[in-house]
Amino acid sequence: MKMSKLFVQTLREYPSDAEVISHKMLVRAGYIRKLTSGVYNFLPLMWKVLKKIENIIREEMDAAGAQELLMPFVQPKELWEESGRWEAYGKELMRLKDRHDRIMCLGPTHEEVITSIARDGLKSYKQLPVNLYQIQSKFRDEVRPRYGLLRGREFIMKDAYSFDIDEAGLDKEYQNMAEAYKKIFKRCGLDTKMVQSDSGAIGGSVSHEFMVITDTDAGENDVFYCNECDYSANSNHAVSKLPQTITDGHEYFNKKEIVDTPNTHTIEELCKFLNIPSTIILKTLVYIIDKKPVLALIRADKNIEETKLMNVFGGIDIRIASSAEIAELMSENGFDAVPGFIGPFDGIPIVVDETVKDMKNFVVGINQTDKHMVGANLNDLGLKEFNYKDIRLVEEGDYCPQCGKPLFVTKGIEVGNIFKLGTKYSKPMNAVYTDENGKSHPYIMGCYGIGVTRTAAAAVEAHHDEFGIKWPISIAPYHVVVIPVSTNDKLQMECAEKIYNELLAQGVEVVLDDRDERAGVKFKDADLIGFPYRITVGKTISDGLVECKVRETGELTTVTPDSAVKNIVDIVKNI
Repeated sequence: MKMSKLFVQTLREYPSDAEVISHKMLVRAGYIRKLTSGVYNFLPLMWKVLKKIENIIREEMDAAGAQELLMPFVQPKELWEESGRWEAYGKELMRLKDRHDRIMCLGPTHEEVITSIARDGLKSYKQLPVNLYQIQSKFRDEVRPRYGLLRGREFIMKDAYSFDIDEAGLDKEYQNMAEAYKKIFKRCGLDTKMVQSDSGAIGGSVSHEFMVITDTDAGENDVFYCNECDYSANSNHAVSKLPQTITDGHEYFNKKEIVDTPNTHTIEELCKFLNIPSTIILKTLVYIIDKKPVLALIRADKNIEETKLMNVFGGIDIRIASSAEIAELMSENGFDAVPGFIGPFDGIPIVVDETVKDMKNFVVGINQTDKHMVGANLNDLGLKEFNYKDIRLVEEGDYCPQCGKPLFVTKGIEVGNIFKLGTKYSKPMNAVYTDENGKSHPYIMGCYGIGVTRTAAAAVEAHHDEFGIKWPISIAPYHVVVIPVSTNDKLQMECAEKIYNELLAQGVEVVLDDRDERAGVKFKDADLIGFPYRITVGKTISDGLVECKVRETGELTTVTPDSAVKNIVDIVKNI
């Protein structure tokens, strides 16, 4: 490809609406252009990157025994009603009508469709196990699209679905997919960590995410991990052992009593007023889950992990209650209290974090403004029962649940996930097979996704510098760029074209920058676009030498044109 013909326009400045480096660089380097909020055009350079990622995925999925198919992007309402997700999925599901008033949706995922395919085509245990996958566009109507390709509304995804006769078969395929994923991401030049995670809207009993660990602002999830063992988990699924601390307030309070605590609206203010540690305060928080209020009780020095709390109630939407909503809740239950003095009471759903189990002689709100109970114990709360669940957000420095060593936290970008679905979809959709005795059973299913566009963006987050992208050669749009310093120099152009043609003949993807531009402009564009290798033909060609640059390391060498060609060909053959 000649640079003069390549459809690419690099920009001098980053786009004003870009927040993370992958968004900034992919726009500035001419890979993507925004069409509307969360929806992007993939320009020729980007499309080449995406096709290479797709091909790596295909090769490894096929090698793992999966079979590719393609399912429709538009899906009928009826299938989603069968699974029970039409109302449950939430506003991210884009619903629409066709000209005949049939209600449809733009597929954010394809569990319902694939289950209907299996229901029609897999009748006998003799046909199982099967793993079917596709690479397809998806659409999720994100409330706030951001981070470019990392959280868009339309995106490309590989999703695979396995069908087995029992849990043992699912376990085997789950591990098979995990190993395939490790190979895929390694070939894409990404260092990933497989972490335990929440199953979210997909559902199922067990799930793991594949995270690209990054120190950039694009890391959307906290990943807790242990350096002494293999434990790692997303923050919405992480558990830990807590360091020992004071949870018995008997040294502060000799008896149970109600005391005045004026103007102590925060934990810090209450601690200072009573001269106590926060570890002996029981705080009560009001959340709204699926438009209904719930109470969450937790030790005051700890925070709620909202996904864990939402999952306790099987919800799909969660937020902290507003002051007005709390006032209304207090009034409806005969209380007159403002935030800061809320305490537990029966009458609405309530969940108690496991940190509360060991608390004694603690301080707790009693739903009266400017008053708290001190020296309280669990039987003083007036609750009929205690629904203990882990709803705590793990913190760095907590202890690993497996080996007891300190946990560390880092940021991660999710590029893939795997789920054990079990019968979540097959059972309600009556997708069954017949066993050797003629008895029907629902398939035992698994689900395995890779974000193709997210993988590309994550590669930029992991491989870049201040000058531009450093594509891993396996997914780079082109392997090498050949730059003649001066297109007016006959010797330079003849040598550059000779190198270009020889590389093309050897199957190397190469760009010849034949533009009549200053060398500095060409070098800056080469670095910004991220060609893994650069061959520069300049004044040294009179001595029979060219300069080679490795984009990832910045290493420069001076070699003969023949050596330059041979080196690049050898590298490309080993991709």
